[in-house]
Amino acid sequence: MKEVILVNEQDEAVGKMEKLEAHQKGLLHRAFSIFVFNTAGELLLQRRALNKYHSGGLWTNTCCSHPLPNEDTLIAAQNRLQEEMGFQTTLRPLFSFLYKTSFHNGLVEHEFDHVYVGEFSGEIIPNREEVMDYQWIAYQNLEQMIKSSPDAFTFWFLEVYERVFKEYNKKS
Repeated sequence: MKEVILVNEQDEAVGKMEKLEAHQKGLLHRAFSIFVFNTAGELLLQRRALNKYHSGGLWTNTCCSHPLPNEDTLIAAQNRLQEEMGFQTTLRPLFSFLYKTSFHNGLVEHEFDHVYVGEFSGEIIPNREEVMDYQWIAYQNLEQMIKSSPDAFTFWFLEVYERVFKEYNKKS
């Protein structure tokens, strides 16, 4: 049973709860989203496995998850990137944001999301239980893909991808 860290709007831990229960109750909890770029400036997208408890089959950022109670968020992000995408790279914090959305199955995603970026151009070895597909994509092509099929993307990705590209290009 995986637990998440419940937080307030300042990202201060206020408790812990089983992950599914936190999503059923829509309680604010800590999460992270990783955006990995290659040397050409393309973003590595993943398409979530169909068996995910929400947003299965949708395109999203390179990797995302939740740190466990008493686990450092950056270390959790680095570990999860290896578990899901089969590689490691140095990650750096870019920004954090709050979001809340409901899904058709009654679950509510309410997260204080830490966004990390990294660079990588090697071999991707995705965990097929987590990832059904992946692709490198340039910003212009991503914009076209989103314009033609916005429902093919996760809610949180659509909320921040423009800001990620802007902030990443400012700092890289």
